[in-house]
Amino acid sequence: MPYLSNSGSSRRGGDGRLTAALDPQDQGPQDACGVFGVWAPGEDVAKLTYFGLYALQHRGQESAGIAVSNGRQILVYKDMGLVSQVFDETTLASLKGHLAIGHSRYSTTGASTWQNAQPTFQPTADGSIALGHNGNLINTHELSQMVEDLPGPEDELELHTRPQETSTNDTGLVTALLAHHPDTSLEQRALEVLPLLRGAFCFVWMNENTLYAARDPQGIRPLVLGRLDRGWVVASEDAALATIGASVVREVEPGEMLVIDENGLRSHKFAEPDRKGCVFEYVYLARPDATISGRSVHESRVEMGRQLAREFPVEADLVIPVPESGTPAAAGYAEESGIPFGQGFVKNAYVGRTFIQPSQTLRQLGIRLKLNALEHMIRGKRIVVVDDSIVRGNTQRAQVRMLREAGAREVHVRISSPPVKWPCFYGIDFATRAELIANGLTPEEIAASVGADTLGYISLDGMIEATRQPKESLCRACFTGEYPVPLPDESLLGKHLLEATLKSPTMGRALPVLNNP
Repeated sequence: MPYLSNSGSSRRGGDGRLTAALDPQDQGPQDACGVFGVWAPGEDVAKLTYFGLYALQHRGQESAGIAVSNGRQILVYKDMGLVSQVFDETTLASLKGHLAIGHSRYSTTGASTWQNAQPTFQPTADGSIALGHNGNLINTHELSQMVEDLPGPEDELELHTRPQETSTNDTGLVTALLAHHPDTSLEQRALEVLPLLRGAFCFVWMNENTLYAARDPQGIRPLVLGRLDRGWVVASEDAALATIGASVVREVEPGEMLVIDENGLRSHKFAEPDRKGCVFEYVYLARPDATISGRSVHESRVEMGRQLAREFPVEADLVIPVPESGTPAAAGYAEESGIPFGQGFVKNAYVGRTFIQPSQTLRQLGIRLKLNALEHMIRGKRIVVVDDSIVRGNTQRAQVRMLREAGAREVHVRISSPPVKWPCFYGIDFATRAELIANGLTPEEIAASVGADTLGYISLDGMIEATRQPKESLCRACFTGEYPVPLPDESLLGKHLLEATLKSPTMGRALPVLNNP
């Protein structure tokens, strides 16, 4: 019988939070997840998945998991923490099979708990399903009602409810809906379920013998298909394909489902495409070495910096980035303006690698635990500091103060995205609208608030032009408030909606759990 295994969260110390934020109270935009899937008989699919997830670690640092099938059973291993903390050689050696999926999570629906770590797992009448999700669905309340209405489990499975293992995320709902296919194949069931979903989703899922992948009709989040000598790979970004030596075949199309098994690759179109790719992938979320819709992410960011210099020039002595997110745009600003580029900040390379919380004394030092100014580069100079976005403004305020204390004569802040004024419901976890500093203040007032001499945001048109994508094919909701997938009533949205409302026993069913030491 297939079984579910986990490494147990009890061995982790502290509160389980990993953060690379310069200021934990001023988190920048956080993406939902990274997904990876591989079908490759004869290959070490667990290690391929591990290194694929390692390349996608930037998309989610809260938890990580891998599911592997050997054709008879699916084994799932997951835990809170970074990919490198969850898995070791011994663990990976125990994950034997010919197909696998992997997931690294940042929570946008459901709390950051082991129960919500992915891949999810669900038994069916004729096997099992494991599933990983990047994105965020907006009709979770409707889907939870569908799950409530599903018939109970077959008696022969001898399942039981374990409330402490109940997931409270949209991924668990989709898994439960896919798992109920008594009179049809999983492939056909997926073609029935996928059109019912609203919002952003890139799924990878599997049963004992087949790998599946699907992307929402708007293509809000990226998903690419790759080729190995002995198999196929799907991943959130093509950088993960390069990491494991796979060649890029193409992007998974919006509204497309892929099926990969011993008979090869099949493609189904489950919905008409209406491309609305997330523009913030180009600004911040994706790795700089990724390519999305044929456009280099790094070159897009450099061009945003060039455009910033054209739109907001200033006389200065040095252009510096906020590492690492501001580096390409800062290079572009320096190139266009003719002002020298330099490193004004040094970031601790191991930020986000520990569960240990700082003492109150250390906490008062704020971002100095993670970022320090290079005084010999700063003193006596007029500085342009480039970053990707401003959320609450606390981080920029601390950075400007640090530069002043290091002897900067002037500090000019330049931001390579327009003011963020609206929350994202498609897989980015911003602050609430009331907390977004750009909602209550003008750019001049924000400059005064953070202590900068001047502040310039790139224009919406300038940012879009840098991506070289048609304006109508990009989601710009966080800047404009225009949502490409209509939202339900506000009461049916929210990260913790399912904690409050989900009562279905279906979501608590699980096979016996094996706890590893």
